[in-house]
Amino acid sequence: MSQLRAAAAAGGLRRSGSRAVPAARRSKKGASPRGGTQAPPPTPHVFSDPAEIGALRRNLLAWYDRCKRDLPWRTLAATEPDADRRAYAVWVSEIMLQQTQVATVIDYYNRWMQKWPTLQALAQASLEEVNELWAGLGYYSRGKRLQEAAKKVVSELAGRMPRTAEDLQKLLPGVGRYTAGAIASISYGQATGVVDGNVIRVLCRLRCIGADSSSPAVIDQLWDMANALVDRSRPGDFNQALMELGATVCVPKAPLCRECPVKQHCRAWRRVEKELAFASQKLFGKPTAVPDVEDCGVGGCPLCPPAMEPWDSSLGVTNFPRKAAKKQPRVARTATCVLERRGCHGAPEYLIVQRPSSGLLAGLWEFPSLPLDQDLQEEKQREALADHLRAWTGWPVVAGGLRFVGEVVHIFSHIHQTYVVYSLPLDGDVTLDPALTPSRWVTEEEFHASAVSTAMKKVLKAREKQRGEESSPGKGSKRKRATKPQGANSTRPGTQLSLRAFLRPPTSP
Repeated sequence: MSQLRAAAAAGGLRRSGSRAVPAARRSKKGASPRGGTQAPPPTPHVFSDPAEIGALRRNLLAWYDRCKRDLPWRTLAATEPDADRRAYAVWVSEIMLQQTQVATVIDYYNRWMQKWPTLQALAQASLEEVNELWAGLGYYSRGKRLQEAAKKVVSELAGRMPRTAEDLQKLLPGVGRYTAGAIASISYGQATGVVDGNVIRVLCRLRCIGADSSSPAVIDQLWDMANALVDRSRPGDFNQALMELGATVCVPKAPLCRECPVKQHCRAWRRVEKELAFASQKLFGKPTAVPDVEDCGVGGCPLCPPAMEPWDSSLGVTNFPRKAAKKQPRVARTATCVLERRGCHGAPEYLIVQRPSSGLLAGLWEFPSLPLDQDLQEEKQREALADHLRAWTGWPVVAGGLRFVGEVVHIFSHIHQTYVVYSLPLDGDVTLDPALTPSRWVTEEEFHASAVSTAMKKVLKAREKQRGEESSPGKGSKRKRATKPQGANSTRPGTQLSLRAFLRPPTSP
């Protein structure tokens, strides 16, 4: 029996026949188990001593009880007696926390649970309502999948949440291995581990795992370790404690190692301490042997740092985890037009259109936009946008009527997006063809209440800033330069030509 299996057996993992099976061990969605027999990981990279596992559990849980943050989803998980409502509360928090910081999530979570306190309430909501509440949180498909899964629980599972990590992952769309483990351990007390970004960092440092932490082989080892370590009597608290440690103490840069409740179990910390002691003794001229830095000692170990990237003493514990080079985001440019008109009370109204139901920012609302080629010149950009608006609306929009506002940059996870913003004021009532892309006119207040992205809010802010500069004293010269030369077809001085002016037939001199 391997060292890891011995630790798993001591930790009380479930068994199938005579072989220890981790509680959350299963085939991942979209993947198949790797064939062949794998060699057990070298001892320095696993927890092989049951006494050490027990001590780590006690120390971590004691710290968590003293230092855990007061978060609304934790309160609900601890106080809600109904298992389905408890699991739903945890589920919502875990989906929102994917790729999003806790400080950002809290307000969104509170508003969500106030609006839809149960699965049944969420299942009855419209996707438009979900998108409106989610707007600004990013990764918008998360909210859509969450509602789809809630509808499935209500319609196909009689409103009863699955009770194991295996069933949660198998039956609920959008619920992966981590989310299933978190719900099952926190809501139902299932003794299954979890592995997220914080847990990866903690475990890699505890056991000096320096191979690429995103590789399937390393991820599998980390899941095995998480399942071996999880406390059987308090699995939910233990998993939250491990994540809390990574979020508040064992952080990516400048970790607070001296405050860590499990530093005595951390091989990376132990190595740093030995190197510091050696350097101190050498400074004072005391003859000492080279410190035992506890290298793995196994040639070609798949969990050690690669030979071309050895331990860097200046980095200390932040040598771990190692990640593959991050792929540079794709660069994109988009022409965006703020079409506006005067509302019934004189305040501006804006035309927004709905994006397709799939893809980036699916179902959200935006100003009419057109992707641009990277090397397109400014004049050609205007012409392309005018052509797009003309084809979409049937209006005789000309490039000269589009007024440049500025460029707005927004960084998505995989896209460095630049919006080239123009404005076009319209005169009079305009009726849109309902057969076109869904669109509507909104006031500024209605715009911000709609399901619009943060990027579009930046675009509107740029246009409103320009309008404020135009109306400020001393800005007359700028307005003058922006207008056309006066003539028979011109509007009053200092105003932008409107669509009605474009449509007006020329008059004889």
